[in-house]
Amino acid sequence: MSLYNGATSKGRVKLAVFDWAGTTVDFGCQAPVEAFVAGFKAKGIDMDAQTARGPMGMEKRDHIKTLTELPEVKNQWQQVHGRAILGEDIDSMYNEFVPHLLAVLKDDTSLIPGVRDASIALKKMGIKIGSTTGYFKEAADFVIAAAAEQGFRPEVSVCSTDVAHGRPQPWMIYRVMEAFNICPPAQVVNIGDTEVDIKAAQNAGVWAIGVAATGNEMGLTEVEWRSLDSTTRNMKLAAIQERFFQAGAHYVIDTLEELPSIIEEIDNLLANGHSP
Repeated sequence: MSLYNGATSKGRVKLAVFDWAGTTVDFGCQAPVEAFVAGFKAKGIDMDAQTARGPMGMEKRDHIKTLTELPEVKNQWQQVHGRAILGEDIDSMYNEFVPHLLAVLKDDTSLIPGVRDASIALKKMGIKIGSTTGYFKEAADFVIAAAAEQGFRPEVSVCSTDVAHGRPQPWMIYRVMEAFNICPPAQVVNIGDTEVDIKAAQNAGVWAIGVAATGNEMGLTEVEWRSLDSTTRNMKLAAIQERFFQAGAHYVIDTLEELPSIIEEIDNLLANGHSP
């Protein structure tokens, strides 16, 4: 006797999990960068925005710790403080980062163009909407409330301090899936603007969608983005797309305006037996 054991349909996409800064609010992911740069400056360490952006998407203490492991930061710290960086220094910087971030968030919670319309389109498709963030609870609550006033309201939101380990571990995504009781992972898409978002989606076994134009990798304000000539813009987008695909993204979109059509593509893949 022979039995067919080929691929079978996994249904359709039922859940979209969105990142916050750089994906849905805060065009260019400006607020956390400003807070990181200010925090290191307070310790006598000069850090440019590009360096501060490196580990973006991680839980914020992990982000700070990762930055302190850079050779240039270690060298500066040794020169300024006459010793190596200690765990208590990282704790101190994180504790000081919290008020830094809360102070700048009020200016960086505007919805990114296209987010509200994309969320409306997804809801019409019967897709649930959740969110995850590397922010701690107070910052996450502030952003969630500001976004709700502008018409974007995920039904479930999980922040890094809700789980034992933040990105690139998959636990925040799983927490959202659990809240909606949605499984298997093939029915879930995760949308973010950093390589860490993509790695978390990979680890969760869900579809990974990177957002190129509005996020941390581009790092520009909306005004700066719109002022780019088409050649420069396309060159920058192509470089980000390549990095995201190398990190494991299944799709890379410029903005969330493209998301509904991408989900239709994924539905077609699922119908033909494909998985992430």
